Amino acid sequence: MRDRLADPSRRSALKGVGATLALASAIKASFPGGAFAQGAGPEVKGAKLGFIALTDAAPLFVAKEKGFFAKHGMPDVSVEKQASWGTTRDNLVLGGEGNGIDGAHILTPMPYLITAGRVTQNNVGVPMQILARLNTNGQCISVAKEYLDQKVGLDAKVFKTAIDKKKAAGKSVKAAMTFPGGTHDLWIRYWLAAGGIDPDKDIETIVVPPPQMVANMKVGTMDCFCVGEPWNAQLVTQGIGYTALTTGELWKDHPEKAFALRSSFVDKNPRAAKAMLMAVMEAQQWADKPENRDELATILGKRQWINIPASDVAGRTKGTIDYGDGRVVENSPLIMKYWADQASYPFPSHDMWFLTEDIRWGKFAPDTDIKALVAKVNREDLWREAAKDLGVAEAAIPTSKSRGKETFFDGKVFDPDNPAAYLAALDIKRIA
Repeated sequence: MRDRLADPSRRSALKGVGATLALASAIKASFPGGAFAQGAGPEVKGAKLGFIALTDAAPLFVAKEKGFFAKHGMPDVSVEKQASWGTTRDNLVLGGEGNGIDGAHILTPMPYLITAGRVTQNNVGVPMQILARLNTNGQCISVAKEYLDQKVGLDAKVFKTAIDKKKAAGKSVKAAMTFPGGTHDLWIRYWLAAGGIDPDKDIETIVVPPPQMVANMKVGTMDCFCVGEPWNAQLVTQGIGYTALTTGELWKDHPEKAFALRSSFVDKNPRAAKAMLMAVMEAQQWADKPENRDELATILGKRQWINIPASDVAGRTKGTIDYGDGRVVENSPLIMKYWADQASYPFPSHDMWFLTEDIRWGKFAPDTDIKALVAKVNREDLWREAAKDLGVAEAAIPTSKSRGKETFFDGKVFDPDNPAAYLAALDIKRIA
């Protein structure tokens, strides 16, 4: 009988099977946890992602530096510094194919404002999708050194007394944030209003890009500002002002930045979008490990990212907060979180709060269909798919799209099932 193994056609077939198995093993190694199970990798190998020089952009830096984008089949992703949130918006409108960007590290309300055409030229909306939250906590409200004796803190009534006196002397008072209707705008407005200060009538609100906050405070452009790190810490280091409060004190474990892409990119390249999402999620897990925090500080400090000494960002990155007014907190429970306590999952209920606050301040019309807009922009379903493919533990995946009722430092409660009741309970607002 003829030896089947000696049969050339048989040997060829076996060789083909071996090659196929080798290829399958390679794909499995490159895309662990079942990603792209049908054998189809990302439609493209790259995309253009924007960022602002802030520590909450760390997941994008880490995904690039540690090779997570490449691991998931996207080696050509470029992470590009933007001058301001306004520049980020403009480049998102252009899109990657128009010499702009395809997605970004972004203030959570911005994809909604851009989608609805509230902040775009001629009110022409550009549909956006939020794929993940990048972090919780980690922002601060800082005040100028001239208010050091007042020890301004969580209760803005102390600040109100000080600025009333300054205005009575004929001097202007200004509060800086980073983008109208964005997270920093909403944090500082909430704080001011809770202390009886109308942010539109009692104080002038101005827009300043995050990296320019400290320089502007130094020359007296503003009395207080709200921004992310490392700029609050830099203010303290340079002796120009101090941290009045961390935003986690306003609302513990509040959502902050988001990872968002243009809808057109997601629709055209769904596998590539998912691959980048998985890379970002892995980077978030890496960044949140205590043993990686020193290396994280080194990455953040690099010239192409924030461009500061690693020592200037290490403290707050690891939970040590020197407020600059004599208060020093070690192991703060309000540390910036990238992954822990479901920080990465984009709770739709949180987006509803941002939209409700933007209605409060006139950025959206009172009759805005909040639920419909959130359903259009928030892609928590993609996050869940990516989490499953990454093998994320069930305990780390929320069982609900809502974190439930949220309580703020002043006792106000936001029930995502009844935003109208929340609005009605607020004293200072732009709607009746």
